[in-house]
This record gives sequence, structure tokens and C-alpha cells, in this order.
Amino acid sequence: MNDVRYGGGISPQFDNPGEGKPIGSGWVAQQWDPAVRQRYQALLAALAERFDGRVYGVNLPETAIDLDEKRPPKGFTCDNYFASEMENLTFARKVFTKSHVVQYVNFWPCEWNNDHNYMGRLFEFASANNIGLGGPDIVPYRKAQMKNSYPFFNKYKNKLALVAMAVQEPTLTYRNPNTGKPFSKEELYNSQKTISVQISFSGARRPHWLAKK
Repeated sequence: MNDVRYGGGISPQFDNPGEGKPIGSGWVAQQWDPAVRQRYQALLAALAERFDGRVYGVNLPETAIDLDEKRPPKGFTCDNYFASEMENLTFARKVFTKSHVVQYVNFWPCEWNNDHNYMGRLFEFASANNIGLGGPDIVPYRKAQMKNSYPFFNKYKNKLALVAMAVQEPTLTYRNPNTGKPFSKEELYNSQKTISVQISFSGARRPHWLAKK
């Protein structure tokens, strides 16, 4: 990060910690910078050399980032961000020849309802190259998901190497838009069946209403 070659290496971004929560902040690696991307791929290669075949899979970070649209980081465009993420995914698949490779995908910057065909191209590529896909939020009926990744998970049902998704703590703050209530365990489970989730991650702490039988 202190090396001038990487231009700081990271950029600030907004963070949504959950429904009704104040907007937070965080950082994102500048994968659109070729020097940063090269260094990241060197890390993937080193991990693959040591752990390929020893771990069940490697999960790449989610595609969604929330940058300041009025002041985007140097060198960032929506197209080159998409291209850089696809390059990293291709590289990960190349070096991890035995373990699963999964790309978390929920949204792409600048895209809604596949209007740039980022989502469509990713799913097509993953299906053709033995790559798994997943996402950080299992939230049925929510408009943001229904207009972005969820239709493609349904379209590519049984066509992906693996589908791995998560119920994160922010997920548990969301309410079912059809009922106005927090999602029940049954609703989350049925949603996973709809999009053919094979592996589901969740936090160690669960709210009392979700733990009920």
C-alpha cells in the first residue's frame, strides 16, 4: 500500500451494514489498477501452490462495490472494473485446478437488471468454465436481488459447478417485502432451494426468532 507502484492500493467505499442501519464506510482493492491486479494474482498463485486440492474451494470477494460516483478513483470505469474481475476469476480457475473456484456476485457497479450484460456474461463464462457462483445475501423477494443476480441463478440452475451463498448478519436485518416481517427460517430455506444453493454459510450468532424450531 505504501509502494508508489500501487497508488495506495485501496479506495474508500460506502458500506451498507443492514436495513435501517446508518451507512458505514470501508475500503476496496483497486483491482482496476494493473499493478494491484498483478500483485493480487501473485497471491492467488501462491495460495494455489500450497492449498490447491487441500481446501474444498476458494471464494473470491463479491462483485458489488459502492464508490463515490461523483469522484470515482483514478483509473476506475465500470467496464474496466468488470474486465479486471473477470481476469482475476480466469486466473483463479487456471491456478486452482483441483479445488472449487467460486465468485461471489450480487451486483455490478453501474448495472441494473443486466443493462450492461455484466451479469449475463459472468454467468455464461462460469457455466462454460467449471466455475461456481454465489452471493453474500440470501434474501428472497427483495427487489435489488430479483433485478440482478437471482434471475440468473434460476436460469443457470444445475449448470454451475457449485452454488455457495451466505446468510450474513446484515441479511438478518432485512424484512420480507411481502409480509413486512423478518424472514423466517422456512423462507430462507425455501429460497435456497429455488436457486439451488449447495453450500450455505451463516454467522455463529442467530436471532432468537430464527433459532426457533
